[in-house]
Amino acid sequence: MEKDEKIAKLRHTLAHLLASAVGNIYKFDKVKLTLGPAIDNGFYYDIDFCGEKVADSDLKKIEDTMKKKLPKWTEWEHKEISKDEALAFFKNNEYKTELINEIVERGEKITTYTCGGFTDLCRGGHLEYPSKDIDPESFKLDRVAGAYWRGDEKNKMLTRIYGLAFNTKTELEAYLKQREKAEKRDHKKLGKELDLFVFSELVGSGLPLWTPKGTVLRNLLDDFVWELRKAYGYMKVEIPHITKKELYEKSGHWDKFKTELFRITTREGHEFAMKPMNCPHHIQIFDRKQWSYKELPQRYANSTTCYRDEQTGELSGLSRVRSFTQDDAHVFCRMIQVKEELGTIWDKVVEPFYKSFGFNLKLRLSLHDPVHPEKYLGNKESWKQAEATLRELAQERKTEFFEGVGEAAFYGPKLDFMATDSLGRQWQVATIQLDMNQPERFDLTCVNEKGEKERIVMIHAAIMGSIDRFLSILIEHTAGNFPLWLSPVQVKMIPVRENHNKYAKKIYKLLNENNIRVEFDDTDTNLGTKVRDAKNNKVPYWIVIGDKEIEANKTTLESRDSGPLGQMTSEELLAKLLEEIKNKPARNAKA
Repeated sequence: MEKDEKIAKLRHTLAHLLASAVGNIYKFDKVKLTLGPAIDNGFYYDIDFCGEKVADSDLKKIEDTMKKKLPKWTEWEHKEISKDEALAFFKNNEYKTELINEIVERGEKITTYTCGGFTDLCRGGHLEYPSKDIDPESFKLDRVAGAYWRGDEKNKMLTRIYGLAFNTKTELEAYLKQREKAEKRDHKKLGKELDLFVFSELVGSGLPLWTPKGTVLRNLLDDFVWELRKAYGYMKVEIPHITKKELYEKSGHWDKFKTELFRITTREGHEFAMKPMNCPHHIQIFDRKQWSYKELPQRYANSTTCYRDEQTGELSGLSRVRSFTQDDAHVFCRMIQVKEELGTIWDKVVEPFYKSFGFNLKLRLSLHDPVHPEKYLGNKESWKQAEATLRELAQERKTEFFEGVGEAAFYGPKLDFMATDSLGRQWQVATIQLDMNQPERFDLTCVNEKGEKERIVMIHAAIMGSIDRFLSILIEHTAGNFPLWLSPVQVKMIPVRENHNKYAKKIYKLLNENNIRVEFDDTDTNLGTKVRDAKNNKVPYWIVIGDKEIEANKTTLESRDSGPLGQMTSEELLAKLLEEIKNKPARNAKA
């Protein structure tokens, strides 16, 4: 059995064991079991406790019961039953009844699995001999949360019990240690401590508000991406935040995302939507005229906010929001230009950007799921050609990649770049997508060498993807220790006493005039408190000015990452800082 398959089966088995333990403690006739899948790092089960309050403090007794029951879970018994038998067995559970009826509607067989005297509705996927194959020290219950039935806010709120599970106790302990480190780096925690962003109940969940310091971060990152793109012929465009329904109907987004759209009805009864993506708008800019092949590629770049009506329970800091800013770009070109354009984005934009932060990148070739062609626009031939083009590009460049079936966008396959952070976690970051379907739907062409209309193709390229989500990753990757060029405050001036202010302000003015973001700390506190404040705010450098510095006409520079750097003249100080900012080194960000 493959390792990934085995751990998935182990976690699914433990979800059933959890349900069995809950039923024994709280009585099967007083609780209603619903669903319990395997997930990354563990499992969960959603349960209607019918008014009984269950908290994290109750997890130990449930976990102890699971471990007591495990030795009796020797082997699974699988059984196919009729609809009537299933409805009779689960007659007092409206959740299972709903699932049974859906199984019948899909024309699938109804199956139950029994182990240790516990029977559940399930399609399978367990470890065959749980008592033998599961180490009781390799799992633990983690936390209690609320979850709407089927993820729908209109349904009843259930109690979700999460568990962690790995193949061995060692793996579980390693995960817990890593998670403890991650909690200290949590972007929600550090974002508040470093005064980068806030959420307001009056504004609404999932709608981040950016402080002056956070806005500096966003703008610098966006400027960096634009600096890389501008060198290769990209042009900035701008678009509105709303659109008529008809645009998304033609693009196919309405059918795909209509439940996730914020909709607006005007006084005249017209239906608009707040844009969840930018591509159809950029298509309209391209489609303003008939292009000659000599004028292609056309490369448009646009950092703009998009909106999606995410469910409240799925929101998470900056990682999952309702408003997010994309550093979006679209290239309109001929098929013969595709590989060169893809290569330029890959080499000249994606890799320089992520290398500057010390990320290691892996490539995922994201393909459509041939079992479910109904999920995608276009025909089999266009998908085959687009996927072959991306695969050939990766092979020609001798790049190691893995394939992700079902990970494609609904209009085309993708090159997805996976970044590994300083804690060893992997994130999908930049994406380059090849789209042959939107140009077909909007009839986008150029006039070729023969004077004939030629169908063009479209490349979607987002480097950060969502600036908000990228910042959540970057904050945790660096633990808030941003490199000098990106730090909202780059230098802090610290006069020891009031009589040192005059000389310190002279240095402050020099740095400020050279566009270095510098703060002057003239608070009525001692030197130790001022230095501690600089460290707590993760300022890359601070400059102490006292009697010795004034006497020598120099400054004493200290580094967040390297400690005391000694005295230097103001000219030497300025040259050092400007050189470091220009080079954008990742190594001065202490992870």
